[in-house]
Amino acid sequence: MTTVASPTWQEDLYRLLREHGITQFAYVPDAGHRHLIDTALEDPEVHAIPLSTEEEGVGVVAGAYFGGEQGVLLMQSSGVGNTINFLSLIQHCQIPFLTLVTMRGDYGEQNPWQFAMGQAVEPTLQAMGLITLRTDAPEDVSRTVEAALGMVNRGGRSVAVLLTQRLLGAKKF
Repeated sequence: MTTVASPTWQEDLYRLLREHGITQFAYVPDAGHRHLIDTALEDPEVHAIPLSTEEEGVGVVAGAYFGGEQGVLLMQSSGVGNTINFLSLIQHCQIPFLTLVTMRGDYGEQNPWQFAMGQAVEPTLQAMGLITLRTDAPEDVSRTVEAALGMVNRGGRSVAVLLTQRLLGAKKF
């Protein structure tokens, strides 16, 4: 008898994003987003858009919205600081916006350089008008992202889902 492995939370997350119409995945390479990035690169029905810096992704997602499509910005917490000025565009123009942020500088962090931005992510995003939702466990990812997608797509809000180190695992140095 052959058993079929259950999909991972990353596979469920990609499927959920696609089911909700996400066709543009803007990203700066990041190990925490590797599955989403690799899957988007292999999917002929989406555009996987590599960025040289995170703020470009804000413009990509805004452009997708104005072009009648939906996008998501995939970034690590250390890149949030790069987006602040561009997030004013999202706030001022009231553009529905979704970002998935892989966190550093919290649970189990061992790299002292990651703490400052890791601790500043949530208050910084909130100051720029984004709603932040945290997810710590694999079984909560789809439910949290589905809530975020409803807030973005039907509620017209800007939302950042923070994929915490409890979920991703802390890097060891």
